[in-house]
Amino acid sequence: MPEDLNAEIAVGLTETGEERDGPSRRRRDVIIETLEALLLAVVAVATAWSGYQAARWDGRQAELYGEDSAIRIRADQLLTLGGQQKLLDVSTFNTWIEAQAQGQTELAELFERRFSPEFKVAFDAWIALDPLSNPNAPPGPSFMPEYVNHQIERGLELNEEANRLFAEGTAAQKRSHEYIRTTVILATVLFLLALSQRFTMSRVRIGVLVVAGGLLLFGVISILAFPRL
Repeated sequence: MPEDLNAEIAVGLTETGEERDGPSRRRRDVIIETLEALLLAVVAVATAWSGYQAARWDGRQAELYGEDSAIRIRADQLLTLGGQQKLLDVSTFNTWIEAQAQGQTELAELFERRFSPEFKVAFDAWIALDPLSNPNAPPGPSFMPEYVNHQIERGLELNEEANRLFAEGTAAQKRSHEYIRTTVILATVLFLLALSQRFTMSRVRIGVLVVAGGLLLFGVISILAFPRL
């Protein structure tokens, strides 16, 4: 008889505990599931945006590197043409000196007419210094400040522009890598959210959610701080 009484008391206590714990447990589960759903929604949008930006920055990098290559080719062409023109002017000038030294005035005038317009301006300024008797005169017209080879100047400008584009392309590549790294972090959040649903203990699920939420917050803040296209 006492044994039956003890069994009835134990059953009653168990049922009372379950009745008390049942509603609160269900509320916790609902809250946890709601948080998981919210985190899933945020991480899905953040992951899509991060991947989209990584692709955009990859495209920007390719575009900038393509422009850099095209401009460098044009710059090399201009520098080559400018160098050839300068070499021709200097060679013609040396021949002019030989003709002038030999008293062949007509031949010297012929070579003078073959100077490029830019070299002719410097040549006239050089002659005005009386270089044949003035030891302080520059060695030749190509050393005069008046001499400007437009092809070389333009080639140097294009090289500077190409360097700028290359630097921008490298920065775009860095931005792409940053977005990719953030996408990996967000993928970790997805994994943790999927993992948390496998646990039945509320404390464990909450712990996993806290870790996932922290990583998600870090990823979202990083995305907001990064430049966008």
